[in-house]
Amino acid sequence: MAHLLMIFIAAALVNNVVLSQFLGICPFLGVSKKVNTAAGMGAAVIFVISIASVLSSLVYQYILTPLHITYLQTIAFILLIAALVQLVEMILKKMMPSLYSALGVYLPLITTNCAVLGVALTNVTKEYGVLESFINGFGTACGFTISIIIMAGIRERIEYNNIPNALKGSPIVLVTAGLMAIAFCSFAGII
Repeated sequence: MAHLLMIFIAAALVNNVVLSQFLGICPFLGVSKKVNTAAGMGAAVIFVISIASVLSSLVYQYILTPLHITYLQTIAFILLIAALVQLVEMILKKMMPSLYSALGVYLPLITTNCAVLGVALTNVTKEYGVLESFINGFGTACGFTISIIIMAGIRERIEYNNIPNALKGSPIVLVTAGLMAIAFCSFAGII
């Protein structure tokens, strides 16, 4: 149990996918304008990464490895992730149309979100089993969600501040992301 907790903490905080590994930056910067939208994106990413971690682990262990075609892992994982994102997109369009429209183009971008593929490849590299893959994927997705919600909260407050013209827009967002990355470096001593 302690081993699984360590995997979760390492994935969520210490090796935060956005602020330490710099994966998934596009949706992190694009969807973090409002907390509600960021939380919706975080929930979608939690679902996709968690399920993709389990399925990619199963595909790798029970299909690719026995057939000695592990060199196809990247292609197989991309196809799996694309199918999952399509499923999430259909569910959101049917059940939560307001969130679907708020996420806009960033929802299909989960397919190309390198964080999802990065988790699947990390699970294979570290030789995690199915349960460990799920915990690592869930922790990574929680770390992504924490990061994007914090960024959205900061960006909502920045709107009401007097910012120099040279820093308005993207520059202040990138400075904020850099400061958040530095802050997350303090978690390195936990594990």
